[in-house]
Amino acid sequence: MTTHAVTNQVPPLVDYDVLGSDPALTEALDRWGNPADRAELDELGHIAGTQEAQAWADQADRVTPILHTHSRTGERIDEVEYHPAYHDLMRTAVGHGLTAEPWTKPLGTGAHVRRAAGFIVWSQVEAGHLCPVSMTYAAVPALRQAPELAATWEPLLASRTYEFGLRPVTTKAGAIAGMGMTEKQGGSDVRTNSTHAAPSPGGPLAGTTYRLTGHKWFLSAPMSDGFLILARTAAGITCFLVPRILDDGTRNTFELQRLKDKLGNRANASSELELEGTWGSLVGEEGRGIRTIIDMVASTRLDTILGSTAGMRAALVRAVHHARHRDAFGAHLVDQPLMRNVLTDLALETEAATILGMRLAHAVDTEETELARLGVAVGKFWVCKRTSPMVAEALECLGGAGYVEENGMARIYREAPLNSIWEGSGNVNALDVLRAIAREPGSLAAYSKEVVQARGHSRTLDALLDEVDTLSALAGREDAAWGARRLVERLALVFQASLLVRYAPADVADAFIATRLEGQHGATFGTSEPIPYTAQTAILDRAFAG
Repeated sequence: MTTHAVTNQVPPLVDYDVLGSDPALTEALDRWGNPADRAELDELGHIAGTQEAQAWADQADRVTPILHTHSRTGERIDEVEYHPAYHDLMRTAVGHGLTAEPWTKPLGTGAHVRRAAGFIVWSQVEAGHLCPVSMTYAAVPALRQAPELAATWEPLLASRTYEFGLRPVTTKAGAIAGMGMTEKQGGSDVRTNSTHAAPSPGGPLAGTTYRLTGHKWFLSAPMSDGFLILARTAAGITCFLVPRILDDGTRNTFELQRLKDKLGNRANASSELELEGTWGSLVGEEGRGIRTIIDMVASTRLDTILGSTAGMRAALVRAVHHARHRDAFGAHLVDQPLMRNVLTDLALETEAATILGMRLAHAVDTEETELARLGVAVGKFWVCKRTSPMVAEALECLGGAGYVEENGMARIYREAPLNSIWEGSGNVNALDVLRAIAREPGSLAAYSKEVVQARGHSRTLDALLDEVDTLSALAGREDAAWGARRLVERLALVFQASLLVRYAPADVADAFIATRLEGQHGATFGTSEPIPYTAQTAILDRAFAG
């Protein structure tokens, strides 16, 4: 009797088309994107499913960045060393236009939709390196408030050339951008910023120059070429562009105190930074730094939705793949009724996140500013908040196989909470929604105009649509903050349901409304009341068309 026969094991999930196996994403591309972009995205989808790309992700995550504060002879260098696989990931992301390229394209050409789809696809490989990719994308709207700086930096941030290393940015073919707002005493309350900046005309940089002194408690991707940083001047909180290397080739004062030991996002270096007379150039109006940086934050918040969607999608695909190949109690897991309940529920959650993220990217493409203002804050709260429990449930579908590192699910699980924290926690975003409704009524009007297009499909949804216009009164109440999360949940679910009614198959839309709006669902995933078997099958076949 042999003890070494291995049976009933699931084949590796490799060499599959990450984009082509996702009908919800490909349909969004067909609807809102440019057909000319599809071939390149198809290429990225095939790369993302390869064993080589998966190896890059594993290596970059396991061999974490190393900080070198000094050279062997004692000079301060403050450099971070990455595993070569990290650079392979970055080179692929930058080379496929996932940084700032969309801002250089004409409006209405689907450039932001193309990037959003690519971001979802490539994030499923490894999420950590997408942090600098996202910040590079988001830096352009803020930099445009300093035209002299934007003229130099924007083409480099939009470049498809990844050129790692500390050199004057004017000598490089491409650049990466970061940002620094969080301080030891502040967190999300950036108005408590204690870093200060003093005017110092004629410095070794373009634009109006200042010198900054202070401590940034969380600065990601410290080997980026330049950073948008908030500091206090006599006029108030102000935004500055701080390069690593000055125009004359000398190093800017940029002392990295340590790298953070994080739960997830381990391929990406996050640091504490000491600024001491560090040179920076003014971006926007002095004293209006929060207003200046908010344009960058809006874009990175959109990426938190897309990145969380990617985490959901990666977890769902692994769960469905496992269930299709694993036998238990006399049948494939995917044919077991309770497992079908769980997987169907996870598929609904993922498709709803996908269509919401892509619709918001389309809003950026078409300059639907007011819809994006409210919709991104709503989506940031809801999609990011749903990712952790959803990924945990998908991991459980694999049992012990999901809990070990070799599968890749553990890395997705460690990553899951990040986007709910980054760019404002759930409370910060919920309160931001209240402010938008109360102070910018056009944003709620734009939301209402969008969601009412689903009217007539469901009495339940119609009743909720009837209540949308009353939300401005709720947002203005004295006790509004207490109920902010519940209000945002309602806005998010109605938005998702409306999009699914209009664009997804009826099986998907009807199941989503029944489970999310009509109460046919318990407190955890996999607690839906019975869904017709044919609908289950349609949803599961659509979940992973691979």
